[in-house]
Amino acid sequence: MTDRYARQTVLGEIGPAGQARLAAASVLVVGAGGLGCPVLQYLAGAGVGRIAIIDHDTVEETNLHRQPLYAMGDIGNAKAEAARATLLGFNPQVAIEAVVERLTPQNATRLVAAADVIVDAADSFAVSYILSDACQAARKPLVSASVIGLTGYAGAFCGGGPSYRAVFPEVSIDGGTCATVGVLGTAVAILGSLQAHLVLHLLLGLEPTVLGRVVTFDAKRLAFGGFGFEGSPEPDAAVPFIAPSALLPGDVVIDLRGVEEAPRPYADGRRVDVSDIEEIAEELPASRRIVLCCRSGQRALMAADRLRDKGLDIALVALG
Repeated sequence: MTDRYARQTVLGEIGPAGQARLAAASVLVVGAGGLGCPVLQYLAGAGVGRIAIIDHDTVEETNLHRQPLYAMGDIGNAKAEAARATLLGFNPQVAIEAVVERLTPQNATRLVAAADVIVDAADSFAVSYILSDACQAARKPLVSASVIGLTGYAGAFCGGGPSYRAVFPEVSIDGGTCATVGVLGTAVAILGSLQAHLVLHLLLGLEPTVLGRVVTFDAKRLAFGGFGFEGSPEPDAAVPFIAPSALLPGDVVIDLRGVEEAPRPYADGRRVDVSDIEEIAEELPASRRIVLCCRSGQRALMAADRLRDKGLDIALVALG
């Protein structure tokens, strides 16, 4: 009998029965970056029995200020595999699977089905909506978070409660990214740790449930906030994300990236700026599927929203 978990099993809310629940649980963590590192550290540390890590990226030096699972020697290695090695180094009792792949609509259903709780730590609009759709269909809880600059949020969706789409049906194209706006490592660590806590809260079945709640954090003001969204209605129709490999011969491809970002439009599609999408709406055939492409899915979601009332069959692709 190990005393590894003695400091948490002494809690009345956990005890031996709660620790057994954690040992029997399976969690899928999508993204092993700034958010994923504290999530993985605390889930493995708490003794969650099975953890699957999916991340297609490799370790870069710019990651190290906020991703403490990695060291200089990991640069160039796959994040999922490097994270697995580090985690097993301090808790070999946990079964950890490294999946070096990009999350897609094709593999999301399979990965979600194998887990009790799903963690969205990718900080990607496309991943959040893909996971929301898969978790809502499987009635699995989704713990999602996002951080940029000095602010962020974490919340628990699906699993019988409202989906991510119900709470965030629209996105802003002006939000920027960590690469363009910046991000503080401690802010990411706080939100990632909060994600881990939400996961443990769900696995232990603590009450009141965290499903249907979002917690916000402003690292500059040192202020926490949040809101409940239980009862939020689901959108009438959701535009799906598809994998690039799911393109059909008759699809009309619109690449929303600029020339500097993508010198050649994807699949020889038509290059259009998001701000001009409504101007060409009448030219788009209602008899063919319109596929909107960009890097993260953010601009594709915005363009789809502007075409919402045009009676078009639309799908989205995040090219990464």
